[in-house]
Amino acid sequence: MRYPAPDLPEGKWQESVTEVERSRFIAWLCHAPSVAAFEALLAAARQTHPNASHHCSAFIAGPPGEQNAIGFSDDGEPGGTAGRPMYQVLEGAGIGQVGCVVTRHFGGTKLGTGGLARAYAQAVSQALEGLACREVVERLPVRLKVDFAGEAEARAWLAAYDAPVDGAAYLSDGVVLTAAWPSDVEVDLQPLATRLRGRLARLDSR
Repeated sequence: MRYPAPDLPEGKWQESVTEVERSRFIAWLCHAPSVAAFEALLAAARQTHPNASHHCSAFIAGPPGEQNAIGFSDDGEPGGTAGRPMYQVLEGAGIGQVGCVVTRHFGGTKLGTGGLARAYAQAVSQALEGLACREVVERLPVRLKVDFAGEAEARAWLAAYDAPVDGAAYLSDGVVLTAAWPSDVEVDLQPLATRLRGRLARLDSR
């Protein structure tokens, strides 16, 4: 599976500000490959704006469509007016590994439940417009054994097929390479076996 995710380093986030009826909505976005990464963003938002009215949030700590490592919070706003609309915008954007906090500074005018939901959704949508993303490729480990003479050619072939080697074990009669194979591409080592004249053995059956 391949999908976009925020191109932000650990501990960094992107901010944007939306104003609705004198209330300021500050949207924070981060790369959240884990729930802990999102929680770090939430803590930073609370520390930076300790007097804010609310710190509402939503996150998807996995690929688009993730069902377990997800969450959202209204943080004191009327139920369903903040966290869920924020999450729906993230989900609709098709982005994975993303965390979002919207900090609200109340401006004195009540927006009503519909107005709140629109304002929080708008804040997230506006933040996403300027977000740089990178492609995440989910990978599976594929282990294969080659002789010493075939190692360099096997590494080059795997790299050309976007399956970089991320581990090697040297034995007395050859090398076991572990390649990070794209999960959305069928594993077919026959072309490599042909090039190595059969001096290749796959060590896993997946």
